[in-house]
Amino acid sequence: MTAKSRSREPRPEDYAAFDAELAGRSFEFRLLRRLLGWVRPHRRDAILSGVLVIIGSLFAILMPVIIARVVIDGVLVADQPLTLPDFGMIGANELVMALTGLHPLAAACVLYLLAALGWSLAMHGHRVLLARAALGALRDLRHDLFAHLQYRPAAFYDHVAVGRLTTRVSNDVEVLFQLLAGFGVLFGELVPFFVAAGIMLSVSLELTGVLGAMIPLVVIATALFRWRTRSVYREIRTSISRLNQNLAENISGMPVVQLHRREGRNLRDYKSINQDNRRHERHAVNLETLYGAFMDSLAPAALAVIVWFGGGAVLQEQISLGSMILFAQFVDMLFRPVVALGEQYNVLFRAMASTERIFQLLDWKQQIPEVDRPLDLPPRLSGRVRFEHVSFGYFRDQPVLHDLDFELQPGETLAVVGPTGSGKSTLIRLLCRFYDLQQGRILVDGIDIRDVDPRALRSRIGVVMQDFHVFAGSVRSNITLDDPKHDAAAAERAARMVNAHDFVTQLPQGYDTLLTERGQNLSQGQRQLLAFARVLAADPEVLILDEATASIDPETEVVIQDAVRTLTRDRSAIVIAHRLQTIEQADRILVLRHGRLEEIGSHQELIKAGGLYATLHALQFQE
Repeated sequence: MTAKSRSREPRPEDYAAFDAELAGRSFEFRLLRRLLGWVRPHRRDAILSGVLVIIGSLFAILMPVIIARVVIDGVLVADQPLTLPDFGMIGANELVMALTGLHPLAAACVLYLLAALGWSLAMHGHRVLLARAALGALRDLRHDLFAHLQYRPAAFYDHVAVGRLTTRVSNDVEVLFQLLAGFGVLFGELVPFFVAAGIMLSVSLELTGVLGAMIPLVVIATALFRWRTRSVYREIRTSISRLNQNLAENISGMPVVQLHRREGRNLRDYKSINQDNRRHERHAVNLETLYGAFMDSLAPAALAVIVWFGGGAVLQEQISLGSMILFAQFVDMLFRPVVALGEQYNVLFRAMASTERIFQLLDWKQQIPEVDRPLDLPPRLSGRVRFEHVSFGYFRDQPVLHDLDFELQPGETLAVVGPTGSGKSTLIRLLCRFYDLQQGRILVDGIDIRDVDPRALRSRIGVVMQDFHVFAGSVRSNITLDDPKHDAAAAERAARMVNAHDFVTQLPQGYDTLLTERGQNLSQGQRQLLAFARVLAADPEVLILDEATASIDPETEVVIQDAVRTLTRDRSAIVIAHRLQTIEQADRILVLRHGRLEEIGSHQELIKAGGLYATLHALQFQE
């Protein structure tokens, strides 16, 4: 029975990658190609979207052709030099006249409206299908990210801030939607650009060359603007982050702020950061206004060039009047893709940074090693737990536990005490296999826990911590965790056994009462009783109480202690406590110091020995 291959154990500096700012990264095709892997299942929508873009672009080209070739050259001004192809629009106009009996001008209006309708429908379908493909791909990506996070070990969450992970699953994925949508926009702009350029070249090389000479101006202006604003936008994002951080700290710490009369000081700090943000925002607005004014002036300048050079060509009968009008209408199609490309510039590089952050998370393979064929635990464990020369450190060069060797007998209650930092909680985490052992073994009913599926092991161990985590939902769902094996009756039965039933029935909707964020509509003691009910409903063979009575008043502690006796009856239990009077009745007490087993025995034996436990006990009762 062999364990799965494991990657190199991360070092502290490896986790720092999650705090690094990835801004202004260069474009990497490998990241884009990998991202497109999530688009592949939705490629039908993406391909149809591209087809509709081409169809819409053709309609966008036909509309000015109808105006220039059919209306102006064919109806309003006859006998013009006709160098402009009509793409079958003259024949289509004649067909409309034959079917409706309309005047040629009215028929041309109908034909134009049909082309406009076709363009609108095609582009609407393109946008809908593009959004559907992008949203479907990003939905799958979010699902894969969440699934990936579900199986990272506790060590990962000890070192990586939750806010960083939330940003990757929410904000960074949202940036990728802007990237995928932006590619669709660019494709929709570039198709008519090339078609229009081809038509213009076929009509007049000279006029196209004069107009094309203005495109480099757009490119240069856009590049300068994006280069100048990149640092400004980065400063804006930084200042907004500082504003949000300052605001969150002040709101969450408002009682402390008011107690120490720091309102004025905090207001001045916030005002300073706000002024900094305003300065950067004004700088960005000034640059955007200047760039917008320049771009807005290019279209009239281009029209002036067309009127000057094109008008002369019309008077010399080198091109038709309709051809000159067509050039004027194509100006927007020539400039708009360049502007759109500039607008997508920042999105592209932000998306590259977001893509790298997302793949950085997906490529983080750290996990608890599992055997290829795990052993099955017995239908019912006796509860015998053996720590056999266990040594462990969260990092290999920083040991926390040293050569721990002891055994928990079936049905025994073992208390674990020791100074802060002695390794009490670490011992529990190892038993639940949130971390992998470095030396020694932990046996449950004689089975090495490394030979068992960690999820199967954890389902047989019940843990009650000091802070009961409340999920969004009812009291009943917080007891059963919506496990189909536990019905409503099981939740009520568990609540009765741990003395929680009375207060639950006094809630507005009883077991159907919805709990607020972090269970703020319950007292600390009530939340703790629900924690006991949750564990009892799961009926584990091994019970762990980690500071389960540390934050409650003496009156509630009486109720809690009765619940503890109910929980530990006929179960092996490990109880971690700082308040030594709560564990005096334990069968044995294990004393840790600096990760080493200092002494073990009953309360009376340890008091009589006069060692560390006796010292801690005397200090607490002296207080």
